[in-house]
Amino acid sequence: MIRATGLTKDYGSRRAIENLTFEANQGEIVGFLGPNGAGKTTTMRILTGYMPPTYGTAQVAGFDIIEESMEVRRRVGYLPETVPLYPDMTVYGYLKFMADLRHLPDPDDMIDETLEIVGMTERADGYISNLSKGMRQRVGLAQALLHKPEVLILDEPTIGLDPAQVVEVRNIIREIGKQRTVLLSTHILSEAQQVCDRVLILNRGRIVAEDTPENLQARLMGAERAILTVKGDADGLAALLAQIKGVKNVQARPDGGVEFQFAPGMDVRPEVARQTIQAGYDLLELRLMGLSLEEIFLELTRDSKISK
Repeated sequence: MIRATGLTKDYGSRRAIENLTFEANQGEIVGFLGPNGAGKTTTMRILTGYMPPTYGTAQVAGFDIIEESMEVRRRVGYLPETVPLYPDMTVYGYLKFMADLRHLPDPDDMIDETLEIVGMTERADGYISNLSKGMRQRVGLAQALLHKPEVLILDEPTIGLDPAQVVEVRNIIREIGKQRTVLLSTHILSEAQQVCDRVLILNRGRIVAEDTPENLQARLMGAERAILTVKGDADGLAALLAQIKGVKNVQARPDGGVEFQFAPGMDVRPEVARQTIQAGYDLLELRLMGLSLEEIFLELTRDSKISK
């Protein structure tokens, strides 16, 4: 697991992160979200022993990142945003080199197992210089997984991958996250929503929100939103809904549906459905419409309204 307390990092007169306190538990995938310069990569570098914090501390897999840095490094798998590869090596040769650096027992078996996990078995003898960017990203993920780390820290793990590869890597991360602690950063907000159990949103070096995507959505929304769709002509439907008690902010949609809001705890959908049918409309769909993670992200990084 990861437990950070008051992490602060200064680059000269510029403060990159300030007083970051958070946890990531075993069997949990935590996403780091934030605009460029928010402090995501700086935090990851501190947690992996790449650089020390100016103030504060953290424990990774039960070991202090400053006092027990080597123990932390043995238990962390790190995929930086720029993958550290040697183009004149084969895939297998590179992983063998990394296994030797870590003094791994039975390296050949561990390499074979890792190559299978990342789908690179058939490319094991190929030179890294001949690989596509997406395939190189897989090799980088393989070196992070090679020693079966307790904690996996991934900086933009799906960058440069095609859609099929993105799905495969997400599936790998989900599987790894069942047993290990995974901390990943991403600019793909839909990815965080699909993969992460919890997200931490950073802005200007501070955590402005920390929760599940669903709970963040509930905290930000002052009202429930729903969409009603009927078959055929929807003329007059918006006016009908506006007359129902508890319904507010009714708006027609370009696709022919009608969007409306109602207060949390006051579910008007049964009455909306009843009156829609009684008015002679053929009801096709009536569903809740939540805030997307993109909307949550933009709201929080714009105003920083919600604190941890």
